[in-house]
Amino acid sequence: MKRVTILVTHLLGTGHLSRSMTLARSLRDAGFAPLVISGGMPTSHLDLSGLDFVQLPPVRSDGASFTRLLDTAGEPVSPEFMQERIEALEDALRQSPPDVLITELFPFGRRVLRQEFEAALSLTGSLDPAPLVLCSIRDILAPPSSEKKAKQTEAWLAQYYDGVLVHSDIDVVPLQASWPVTPAIERLLHYTGFIAPPLPAIEPAAGEGLGEIVVTAGGGPVGRRLFDTAIEAARLGERRWRLLVGGGDAAEVCARLNAAAAGAPAFAEPLRADYRSMLTRCAAAVGQCGYNTAIDWLQAGVPGVFVPFAEAGEVEQTLRAASLRQRYGYGCIAEDELTPQNLADAADAAVRHGRVSVNGLKFGGAAQTARILDELLRARR
Repeated sequence: MKRVTILVTHLLGTGHLSRSMTLARSLRDAGFAPLVISGGMPTSHLDLSGLDFVQLPPVRSDGASFTRLLDTAGEPVSPEFMQERIEALEDALRQSPPDVLITELFPFGRRVLRQEFEAALSLTGSLDPAPLVLCSIRDILAPPSSEKKAKQTEAWLAQYYDGVLVHSDIDVVPLQASWPVTPAIERLLHYTGFIAPPLPAIEPAAGEGLGEIVVTAGGGPVGRRLFDTAIEAARLGERRWRLLVGGGDAAEVCARLNAAAAGAPAFAEPLRADYRSMLTRCAAAVGQCGYNTAIDWLQAGVPGVFVPFAEAGEVEQTLRAASLRQRYGYGCIAEDELTPQNLADAADAAVRHGRVSVNGLKFGGAAQTARILDELLRARR
């Protein structure tokens, strides 16, 4: 049984880890032995059962500042702390030498963690036999801020990597929509289709979600303004708004939101296991436009309004939302233009738009990744 190690660190929300867990489960079902090594904050709403999982000393970003890392106490990390992470990572790789090493996002992102990624790549490269090394990236990346960074990414790819797994449909969002793809990079690309969890099997209790506006904002703090605005938007109509809050402090945030919602047809609760089923029956959805959120909405065919995260010059979600607006008619409101009135108006327009049809969209990216790994390993023999 071939061992596949996925190295992932989520710094703000939990989308990167969630996607890696979906991929790991699919690899397990395809006969691989996956190990997920996570360097982000522990999370309670993701199911880790049935998978080998290693938690490194965790870090998170300081809000949208991805160059400033904090520990669990919210203090800036020290060089000694980061060295402890590297040593824990190296120990995990020695204890379970991989046949395939997958680095999530790096070297296209996570440069703040380049020392530990380079340590992992160097260590596994010294193994005999050395593993197949692949990078795993979503459909849209944060474009490089300089030509120097783009060239450094290409240099890392040339030095360490056998391929790049692009979890997108090339006919919908090719990588060059957000990244300069040179011929050298083009030769490494393997488009998998979108990575989506299996269709939900958990049904909400009778009536829950039916006809409602469902609002989500990931598992981090950056979407809290959206929740506050959603409550005020709910006051402008009669339809019920349900706010699903992720993150380790969800209970406290829900208590604050419910106090603020007094008299409004809105209420907040922690993110639910049946959230994706709820999308199949609600009137419309409101949320940011991260990869996982977009895939959840497309799978469910739910109409909705995207408010893409755009702090500190982030453009990934804005690019994705623009593409989905053009293709499928989703509403889109820029963060700096968000008001209760325009959110209420956009939600009403989404309800009138009705269900979204995405026939032909490739959602089998996790299973296709397993097939690609099998083919690449066979070609090495």
